[in-house]
Amino acid sequence: MINILQRILAVAGLSVTELFRRRDVIVAFLLAAVILVPLAAFNLFDVKGVVRYLRELALLLVWLFSVVITITTAARQVPAEIEARTIYPLLAKPLRRGEFLVGKFLGAAAAAMASTLLFYVCYALLVGIKEGAWPNPVFLQAVVLHLAALGLLAAVVILGSVLLTPSANITVAALLTAGMLLFGQRLADVAGAGSAVLGGIVLVAHLFLPHFEFFDLRLRVVHSWPAVDTATFLAVLLYAALYTGAALALAAWRLQKRSL
Repeated sequence: MINILQRILAVAGLSVTELFRRRDVIVAFLLAAVILVPLAAFNLFDVKGVVRYLRELALLLVWLFSVVITITTAARQVPAEIEARTIYPLLAKPLRRGEFLVGKFLGAAAAAMASTLLFYVCYALLVGIKEGAWPNPVFLQAVVLHLAALGLLAAVVILGSVLLTPSANITVAALLTAGMLLFGQRLADVAGAGSAVLGGIVLVAHLFLPHFEFFDLRLRVVHSWPAVDTATFLAVLLYAALYTGAALALAAWRLQKRSL
């Protein structure tokens, strides 16, 4: 068990090292600076509604940039190894294909989560300095659920990388994430109101597609609403863990059947 964990962490470490070599960290810092732009305008306005709008805009940018970083980082993990033919010496260590995928997932997820934490630190510091509103329980819940959503997204993209071409994988992942964030909570209503065929299709989508909207607490943070109750919070984390595990298991099974 210890040897398996060591092999997985070694692959994850290689993925993180590659990100530094590609200078993706610099991009993360630049994106963090972009997030600071709307927040820095707090001194220009003294209208509560405008301040809330700017905070909501900043959090929207945090979600947008984190999703883009996660998708692009996770989508290139497996195809890049196959194209460069570096997957063969890795699998000859010996390293099982499932361990390889989990390591690649951990590397991509760690990079995305680290970048997102940087964004949230910038947001929290500026809001605290400008408004004196330092992180509260609902803000911490929002950060934890956001990180869980990125882990789930990274697993879905890793699965897509063994099923689709890189460009198709990125496109599908982006559309899926945007669609579920915007319309995911309405799928159940559409399934009940539509025709039998349409309702059945929507119901299947509602049951099997990843509900990223479960993890979005931006409105609660912006409007200082109460924190989510503990049972619901833990249930969402469990959902993320189970879906992530299922996606990685399916990806490992598909890669095992695939000829490299």
